[in-house]
Amino acid sequence: MTQQRRIISIQPGQPASDGAGVRLNRVIGGPGLERFDPFLMLDEFATDNPDDYIAGFPPHPHRGFETITYMLEGRMRHEDHLGNVGLLGSGGVQWMTAARGIIHSEMPEQESGAMRGFQLWLNLPARDKLGEAGYRDIPAADIPRLVTRTGVEVVVIAGEFDDGEQRQVGAVQRPHTQPQLFDLRLAPGSQVAPRLADGQRVMLYVYEGQLQLAAASAQTVGAGRLIRLSDEGQLQLASAQGAGVLLIAGTPLNEPIVQYGPFVMNSREEIEQALRDFWDGVLA
Repeated sequence: MTQQRRIISIQPGQPASDGAGVRLNRVIGGPGLERFDPFLMLDEFATDNPDDYIAGFPPHPHRGFETITYMLEGRMRHEDHLGNVGLLGSGGVQWMTAARGIIHSEMPEQESGAMRGFQLWLNLPARDKLGEAGYRDIPAADIPRLVTRTGVEVVVIAGEFDDGEQRQVGAVQRPHTQPQLFDLRLAPGSQVAPRLADGQRVMLYVYEGQLQLAAASAQTVGAGRLIRLSDEGQLQLASAQGAGVLLIAGTPLNEPIVQYGPFVMNSREEIEQALRDFWDGVLA
């Protein structure tokens, strides 16, 4: 019998506030929500109340990792001290490599309506933490997608989707952490079995509906829950009622992680240097 990936934990996020008071759900990276190397943080924002998002994220620094923002609904504007400007609309992605340093803002381009999406923090290997900073704006039309034989729509943001019948390379590739980031939209009664390399850390975040997993003991998981899985085995997902699921996988770096707010390095000394560089105006 084929071995399935084992469920390590199923957990909810925690209400949080960030930026200038944006309300969100911190799925990993908060108190009691440990990191899952190479991933540092996952936030979900989902509201139609402008008071929850209108203040946005005024200018703030980062160093040592990458931020991936994926918008389901709404409009946010990115600006940074390198001169990059991007408008993130529904279905789009912003992939920012903070590396040695970037100061940016993310502000809503709307005064009403729904704002729904995610921000994921992906660690950089030590060799790249002081490399060149960069920014990429990826509109929805430039993100590959497919529909499987069983009726699952797959948005392939990063990595490569492969279910044994179809393969699709995503919009972004990273050699060291090899992130796989898919938005899986399961129609009622559909199923999907993405192939993932053994050794990759795998998380599933159910943001809509209910998801069924084939595991040692089959479980149904509802919206607002994060599922952490073992590093080996196959993955079989199904939904009787329909579901929206973020599949997040990556190769762990197995390096020390020292974090101070928006700075993620490998030692306390490197964090202290990041703070000095920021205070001295030479972060990048």
